[in-house]
Amino acid sequence: MYSQKVLDHFANPRNVGVIDDANVVVQAGDPGCGDGLLIFLKIENERICDIKYKIYGCGAAIATSSVASEMAMGKTLDEVLMLITEKSIAEALDGLPPDKMHCSNLAAGALRAAIKQYRKMMAEAKSAQSANA
Repeated sequence: MYSQKVLDHFANPRNVGVIDDANVVVQAGDPGCGDGLLIFLKIENERICDIKYKIYGCGAAIATSSVASEMAMGKTLDEVLMLITEKSIAEALDGLPPDKMHCSNLAAGALRAAIKQYRKMMAEAKSAQSANA
Protein backbone atom coordinates (compact mmCIF):
# COMPACT_ATOMS: atom_id res chain seq x y z
CA MET A 1 0.00 0.00 0.00
CA TYR A 2 2.75 2.49 0.95
CA SER A 3 6.12 2.88 -0.80
CA GLN A 4 9.40 2.35 1.04
CA LYS A 5 9.98 6.13 0.94
CA VAL A 6 6.64 6.81 2.66
CA LEU A 7 7.45 4.23 5.32
CA ASP A 8 10.94 5.70 5.82
CA HIS A 9 9.69 9.28 6.21
CA PHE A 10 6.94 8.07 8.55
CA ALA A 11 9.37 6.11 10.74
CA ASN A 12 12.14 8.74 10.56
CA PRO A 13 10.56 12.13 9.89
CA ARG A 14 13.02 14.88 9.00
CA ASN A 15 13.05 18.47 10.32
CA VAL A 16 10.46 17.96 13.07
CA GLY A 17 10.49 20.69 15.70
CA VAL A 18 10.08 24.38 16.34
CA ILE A 19 12.08 27.43 15.24
CA ASP A 20 11.94 29.96 18.07
CA ASP A 21 12.95 32.90 15.86
CA ALA A 22 10.99 31.89 12.76
CA ASN A 23 10.07 34.62 10.30
CA VAL A 24 6.69 33.02 9.75
CA VAL A 25 4.55 30.36 11.42
CA VAL A 26 1.45 28.95 9.72
CA GLN A 27 -1.10 26.43 10.85
CA ALA A 28 -2.95 24.35 8.27
CA GLY A 29 -5.32 21.49 8.59
CA ASP A 30 -7.80 19.21 6.96
CA PRO A 31 -10.91 19.10 9.14
CA GLY A 32 -12.26 16.22 7.06
CA CYS A 33 -9.61 13.81 8.28
CA GLY A 34 -8.25 15.52 11.39
CA ASP A 35 -4.71 16.22 10.10
CA GLY A 36 -3.06 19.36 11.45
CA LEU A 37 0.25 20.93 10.43
CA LEU A 38 2.14 23.77 12.10
CA ILE A 39 5.03 24.96 9.93
CA PHE A 40 7.90 27.27 10.91
CA LEU A 41 10.11 29.00 8.32
CA LYS A 42 13.34 30.92 8.76
CA ILE A 43 13.82 32.99 5.61
CA GLU A 44 16.86 35.04 4.63
CA ASN A 45 17.19 36.87 1.31
CA GLU A 46 14.04 35.21 -0.06
CA ARG A 47 15.50 31.74 0.64
CA ILE A 48 14.36 29.14 3.17
CA CYS A 49 17.37 28.61 5.41
CA ASP A 50 15.52 26.51 7.99
CA ILE A 51 12.20 24.73 8.18
CA LYS A 52 10.58 22.82 11.02
CA TYR A 53 7.09 21.53 11.61
CA LYS A 54 4.78 19.81 14.04
CA ILE A 55 2.29 17.39 12.52
CA TYR A 56 -0.73 15.60 13.86
CA GLY A 57 -2.05 13.02 11.51
CA CYS A 58 -1.72 9.69 9.79
CA GLY A 59 1.45 8.13 8.44
CA ALA A 60 0.95 9.72 5.03
CA ALA A 61 0.56 13.19 6.60
CA ILE A 62 3.80 12.69 8.54
CA ALA A 63 5.65 11.43 5.45
CA THR A 64 4.43 14.24 3.17
CA SER A 65 5.37 16.90 5.73
CA SER A 66 8.80 15.35 6.12
CA VAL A 67 9.58 15.11 2.41
CA ALA A 68 8.15 18.59 1.73
CA SER A 69 10.47 20.02 4.38
CA GLU A 70 13.45 18.39 2.67
CA MET A 71 12.32 19.65 -0.73
CA ALA A 72 11.93 23.24 0.55
CA MET A 73 15.19 23.52 2.50
CA GLY A 74 17.61 25.91 0.79
CA LYS A 75 15.22 26.85 -2.01
CA THR A 76 14.17 30.38 -2.89
CA LEU A 77 10.56 31.25 -2.21
CA ASP A 78 9.82 31.36 -5.93
CA GLU A 79 11.38 27.91 -6.39
CA VAL A 80 9.20 26.53 -3.60
CA LEU A 81 6.09 28.02 -5.20
CA MET A 82 6.97 26.59 -8.62
CA LEU A 83 8.43 23.21 -7.70
CA ILE A 84 6.69 21.99 -4.57
CA THR A 85 3.21 20.91 -5.49
CA GLU A 86 0.85 18.22 -4.35
CA LYS A 87 2.01 16.12 -7.30
CA SER A 88 5.76 16.67 -6.77
CA ILE A 89 5.45 15.75 -3.08
CA ALA A 90 3.62 12.52 -3.93
CA GLU A 91 6.19 11.74 -6.65
CA ALA A 92 9.08 12.31 -4.21
CA LEU A 93 7.53 9.59 -2.06
CA ASP A 94 7.11 7.23 -5.05
CA GLY A 95 3.37 7.79 -4.93
CA LEU A 96 0.54 7.79 -2.43
CA PRO A 97 -2.71 5.83 -2.36
CA PRO A 98 -5.53 7.88 -3.94
CA ASP A 99 -7.30 8.27 -0.60
CA LYS A 100 -4.11 9.80 0.91
CA MET A 101 -3.37 12.40 -1.79
CA HIS A 102 -4.99 15.06 0.40
CA CYS A 103 -1.96 14.73 2.70
CA SER A 104 0.34 16.12 -0.01
CA ASN A 105 -2.18 18.95 -0.47
CA LEU A 106 -1.79 19.79 3.22
CA ALA A 107 2.01 20.13 3.03
CA ALA A 108 2.07 22.06 -0.27
CA GLY A 109 -0.78 24.34 0.87
CA ALA A 110 0.96 25.12 4.15
CA LEU A 111 4.14 26.13 2.31
CA ARG A 112 2.19 28.37 -0.08
CA ALA A 113 0.31 29.96 2.83
CA ALA A 114 3.53 30.57 4.77
CA ILE A 115 5.20 32.25 1.78
CA LYS A 116 2.12 34.38 1.13
CA GLN A 117 2.03 35.47 4.79
CA TYR A 118 5.77 36.22 4.82
CA ARG A 119 5.57 38.34 1.67
CA LYS A 120 2.58 40.21 3.04
CA MET A 121 4.48 40.97 6.27
CA MET A 122 7.53 42.16 4.28
CA ALA A 123 5.37 44.40 2.08
CA GLU A 124 3.69 45.91 5.14
CA ALA A 125 7.06 46.51 6.82
CA LYS A 126 8.43 48.16 3.67
CA SER A 127 5.30 50.32 3.40
CA ALA A 128 5.63 51.38 7.05
CA GLN A 129 9.30 52.28 6.50
CA SER A 130 8.41 54.37 3.46
CA ALA A 131 5.69 56.18 5.42
CA ASN A 132 8.13 56.99 8.23
CA ALA A 133 10.91 58.18 5.92
